[in-house]
Amino acid sequence: VQLQASGGGLVQAGGSLRLSCAGSERHFSSYHMGYFRQTPGKEREFVAAISWNGISKFYGDSVRGRFTISRDKSKDTIFLEMNSLKPEDTADYYCAAAHYSQITTAQGMGEVSSYDHWGQGTLVTVSS
Repeated sequence: VQLQASGGGLVQAGGSLRLSCAGSERHFSSYHMGYFRQTPGKEREFVAAISWNGISKFYGDSVRGRFTISRDKSKDTIFLEMNSLKPEDTADYYCAAAHYSQITTAQGMGEVSSYDHWGQGTLVTVSS
């Protein structure tokens, strides 16, 4: 699976951005998808994930209530709608994919090691 990420940029605190991640795999709809973020010198942090069928969604504690993940199966694309952005949301954001058979627990959806396909990072900068 090749993943093409887009949508990063510069925004003021309190603003919104939408990230997109398009998949090239013919059976993209069979993949769980996730977003992670990373800042220099820190480990990659779980942001949000969505199950292969779009029914189950998971969020990291720091973004719950502000970010929304969704998927458009017709376009083989997932979206991360980010609202009420804070300067601490500044990071490189990565989308990731794992075949639905590889992750069978809610905990697994939030773990970096569960995913074996990664898109390039897209930088989100939130100014104060």
